[in-house]
Amino acid sequence: MTSYILTLQCPDQPGIVRTVANAIAAFGGNIIENDQFTDPPTALFCMRTRFECDIESEAEVRRLIIESLDGLSAQLSVRDEGRPHRVLILASQYDHCLADLLYRQRNGDIPMTVVAVVANHPDCAALVQQYDTAFLQRDITPATKSAVEAEILALIDTENVDVVILARYMQILSPTFCSALPGRIINIHHSFLPGFKGARPYHQAYERGVKLVGATAHFVTADLDEGPIIDQDVVRVSHARQPNDLVAIGRDVERTVLSRAVKLVCEDRVALVGKRTVVFYQ
Repeated sequence: MTSYILTLQCPDQPGIVRTVANAIAAFGGNIIENDQFTDPPTALFCMRTRFECDIESEAEVRRLIIESLDGLSAQLSVRDEGRPHRVLILASQYDHCLADLLYRQRNGDIPMTVVAVVANHPDCAALVQQYDTAFLQRDITPATKSAVEAEILALIDTENVDVVILARYMQILSPTFCSALPGRIINIHHSFLPGFKGARPYHQAYERGVKLVGATAHFVTADLDEGPIIDQDVVRVSHARQPNDLVAIGRDVERTVLSRAVKLVCEDRVALVGKRTVVFYQ
């Protein structure tokens, strides 16, 4: 038996679940899990279904289901659960998020295959090489940025990359790059925003006496750090914490939140509905 994950999004209407269930049953499929939600602001119906069947072809399973969905105007995805998402990671000098993602991939904690890491600094090369993963360094300046982004987009195409992860990639992506990959780029940042922008945010936070340190993982759009949120978390801190303590706590929260968000996306548990997300947690 082959296990598949089906995701579906369409305007809400009666009979969607029945139609999909009947389509799966028609070719001998057995539903193991099913989650659904109708988003009130958009009236979009979102569903994630995990099922098993004897057919070993993703394309054939998808064709059989689509034939039964005529009239639903549905966006449909079917993935063999044994085929991990292909991921490209962009990094700079900070390695905490990158190290956590590579470790979780090796241990099988996240169903993904990291095809390469592209960085604009050499600092993480040794770390990446420990995991037998390709490391590409590309210096980025105002003069080279367009060419480097074009090279990355070409790599994404040739390597059939599903998801791009910004593991503390300290570069602003161009609107052209963002528009080429809607809903496929995940970023992580501290959750003080829109406060404490720019350099040394944890030091700014210390000066204001913050009591919460957190992180936000979101999809990237052309609007900097304002894309649909996938996951967040916070840790309470006391007045006794020094700036370096806040930085260390922030690193822990950032890598945990990013890895959690990547896992959710790679398990097809996240649906985009306008400026928001629907997340089907386990």
